[in-house]
Amino acid sequence: MHILLGVGGSQLSYHALDETIARAQETDDELTIAIFDNEEADTDAEAVRERVESTLSETNFEASIRDISGESPGSELVDIAESEGFDRIVLGGGERSTLGKIQLGSVVEFVLLNAQTPVTLIR
Repeated sequence: MHILLGVGGSQLSYHALDETIARAQETDDELTIAIFDNEEADTDAEAVRERVESTLSETNFEASIRDISGESPGSELVDIAESEGFDRIVLGGGERSTLGKIQLGSVVEFVLLNAQTPVTLIR
């Protein structure tokens, strides 16, 4: 399976990174990690890249890394997944509000509503 993982610097995206690498190691999936600036996270793409590279090194796992730049990372993730034939998009997200409802960030919401490729949301 060819997986596209979006990482935007939130703690949930780093959790998704760890979980997706662990699953890919078990199943021998091919993983591409798409790094993007997320206005909802307090970090930049370079810091995210350093964290991703460090995690890959620590887990001794090889994955392709690419940067997504532009105004709409969600749209670019959907376009990449569809044009390059990915089997699944994986994203971290879905915090619970004080009333117990799941709140989605703008990138996650866009991908869930617009992707033709199956999407896995890791919380």
